Amino acid sequence: MKPRELIGTAKVPGGVELRLFRHGDDHMIMVDGNELMSSRVGGSEEALALMACERLRKGVEPHLLIGGYGMGFTLRAALDVIGPGGRVTVAELAPEIIDWARGPMAALTAGCLDDPRVRLVMCDVAVEIGTVGKRYDAILLDVDNGPSGLVRAANDGLYSIPGLARARAALKPGGILAIWSAAPDEAFARRLRHNGFKVDEVVVRARSNGKGPRHIIWFASVG
Repeated sequence: MKPRELIGTAKVPGGVELRLFRHGDDHMIMVDGNELMSSRVGGSEEALALMACERLRKGVEPHLLIGGYGMGFTLRAALDVIGPGGRVTVAELAPEIIDWARGPMAALTAGCLDDPRVRLVMCDVAVEIGTVGKRYDAILLDVDNGPSGLVRAANDGLYSIPGLARARAALKPGGILAIWSAAPDEAFARRLRHNGFKVDEVVVRARSNGKGPRHIIWFASVG
């Protein structure tokens, strides 16, 4: 069997080292011995965008915020459904992730970062959320492994009561905060409700064919 080939490393600011491996045509991003993401498995990340957009008001050409880029599954899915007048801001903290997207994973990226509807900002998504007011129709968070941080301790702030309040303030009326997680977290669901969100917790499969591990997406809506 052909071994995995290490083709890049990245130090997440304030966090761990990410390692990009290639195995044949597949790519994996690893944290220590854990597979954080893989080009073979992106169904739940696609669902994050598709199901959030389904929940938006009809006729809206939405402005979405995605944090972070990952392998681009969420961004590509969003671009398929937002229409020609929609916009997507992508906040990515680690520049190497974008270098990998434009370099060894360019075939997977499929030019999505060069779409004129996309604005890329190199920053912590929490900074983008905290500096705008009622700008976004939806905020899609696939940061770390969900509310239980794996990559960066500071990510916990996104999922705290103050962090969720800032996200709520960055959403337009009728907006959606959508959060991906590798596992259920009832305490986090309670925090969402504490912040006045109406919460829909959905179980999705990791693969787009309906197979693979179960992941969780919370769709939290505001009036």
